[in-house]
Amino acid sequence: MTFKALLSTQSGEAISTDLVDFSEADLMPGDVTVAIDYSTVNYKDAAAISGRAPVIRQFPLIPGIDFAGVVETSSHPAFAPGDRVVANGWGLSQTHHGGFAQKARVSGDWLIKLPDVFSTRDAMAIGTAGYTAMLAVLALEHAGLTPDKGEVLVTGAGGGSGSVAIALLSKLGYRVVASTGRAEETAYLRDLGAVEVIDRRTLSEPGAPIGNERWAGAVDSVGSHTLANVLAQIRYRGAVAAFGLAQGMDLPGSVLPFILRNVTLAGIDSVNAPQDVRLAAWSRLATDLDLGKLARATQVVGLADVPGLAEPVLRGQVRGRTVVDVSA
Repeated sequence: MTFKALLSTQSGEAISTDLVDFSEADLMPGDVTVAIDYSTVNYKDAAAISGRAPVIRQFPLIPGIDFAGVVETSSHPAFAPGDRVVANGWGLSQTHHGGFAQKARVSGDWLIKLPDVFSTRDAMAIGTAGYTAMLAVLALEHAGLTPDKGEVLVTGAGGGSGSVAIALLSKLGYRVVASTGRAEETAYLRDLGAVEVIDRRTLSEPGAPIGNERWAGAVDSVGSHTLANVLAQIRYRGAVAAFGLAQGMDLPGSVLPFILRNVTLAGIDSVNAPQDVRLAAWSRLATDLDLGKLARATQVVGLADVPGLAEPVLRGQVRGRTVVDVSA
């Protein structure tokens, strides 16, 4: 039995990703086989397909770090045929065939049952980007952030994680300020819940080691000078949740925000997060995310469209979330 899949191969330094007919017999080992309904395109997916970062560690491989679908067969005690499931991260698109396909076979330990409020399409409109945004919000709450403490900044606001972070934080009652390099997205970001939109250039250049206190908290997907400047402007006992490196993986900052203002910098890892953390994040997404806002931040493409999206995603030219309908 064959099904449609995107397969990445490598020749020298070049990576190509093509739509192929893939045999179910060639799927990797696992105790659950899933008929995939939808996948999604995250920044990490774009980096993998383009070869911009060494995400894919063996070739050939089906990329795609997320999928949602229905269990076909299972020998795992937690899952049965007909269960609706979602997978985010783990070894997908690194050492194990991922979600850009119509079928997947994985360890049941990588799956969670989808909350009833979400369709499989909703699950991939959230995807790793949205699930990561929820992990960031949980980290800020753990650090003591509450809406009465002051403004919360979201950098990389027009991207997938930034869009979901704005929607989540605004619904929770925070006054959210969005940082973006695309002024034309102002109306979109305000619709998600941002009360103010600022130009990312105010944060992206080298700055002072410590600055005026403004932000009670921040969600950063950019890194480098942007993250350093955000930290320099965090209020006393404020917190930043960081998970991105769109500007760079360096952090050219100072220890002063940490030792003078008791600032917390929380790193967010979504790939290997334990199951209890994943369950907590998806449970909160089910109650705290406005599905209407999510729908307005989402576009749907087919499998064949995915390779062409890699560069626009990496250049920050794709708004919000991109769902992949694997049957299209």
